[in-house]
Amino acid sequence: MALQLFVEQLLNGIQFGFMLFLMSAGLTLIFGVMGLINLAHGSFYMLGAFSASFVAGLTGNFFLAILASVIFPALIGVMVEFTVIRKLYERDHLDQVLATFALILIFSESTRYIFGAFPLFLDIPKFLQGNILLPGEIIYSKYRLIIIIIGLCVAIGLYFLINRTLLGIQIKAGQNDRQMIRVLGINISRLYTIVFAMGAALAGLAGALIGAIQSVEVGMGEPVLILAFVVIVIGGIGSIKGALIGALLIGVLDTMARLFLPIFFELIMDTSQALSLGSSLASMSAYVLMALVLIFRPTGLFGKN
Repeated sequence: MALQLFVEQLLNGIQFGFMLFLMSAGLTLIFGVMGLINLAHGSFYMLGAFSASFVAGLTGNFFLAILASVIFPALIGVMVEFTVIRKLYERDHLDQVLATFALILIFSESTRYIFGAFPLFLDIPKFLQGNILLPGEIIYSKYRLIIIIIGLCVAIGLYFLINRTLLGIQIKAGQNDRQMIRVLGINISRLYTIVFAMGAALAGLAGALIGAIQSVEVGMGEPVLILAFVVIVIGGIGSIKGALIGALLIGVLDTMARLFLPIFFELIMDTSQALSLGSSLASMSAYVLMALVLIFRPTGLFGKN
């Protein structure tokens, strides 16, 4: 029974990690290639969840909803990059922070105006509801397992995109030397637009997948954005591999800490105090890990020295 609980929570941590990866992969590409601090990245997570919920309610088709969660944030991302972000590339980071924070407010209030302040819900298809029996008599949620599989497929797809395609070569060149790709005659504006749209699409996909587990509400992207920043600091800015490893580390650490720390403290204090202290320390675990990584490897696990 204890082993089954451990494996179930480990899988929950991996699922949480892949969700963070979908958020942080786009964020690390945007910062690594474009040098842009994008605080509005969490808004695309929210837009993905709301667009999926709207399309699902309109059509009753979950797969069309997931498709909408990728396409709509990507299109909005193209519009935002063309009208706002493009003017920030040569500005300092303070201007980028202020402008993208303004975008958060615009997206949040616009979404509240269109959909209202009450949470929405995205129904999981019937064939993905319930549990599945895994080897070792482990019972696990079908839908959470699908999130893990989707996250793994996206990670593999990004690996081949970055390492096996012309676009990937251009992205890596942009990470290493932005001036060089201009000299080589590469359309830098088009590259930046593609990267920004790709990041928005991945964030939107993450929002839709989690929206079927949690409620869909205004501001849902900001807490996840904070953890996504922690992930890219741990993994190394601009590194997809670092984003994947960092996200999985954070996901598993956070989930396991929330399970085991209260149990540990229950051995030395009463249950209510143990639960309170354990939960508080568990919520700090990601930031403690980030601090340790910064102490011993300031550029992140896979960042450039």
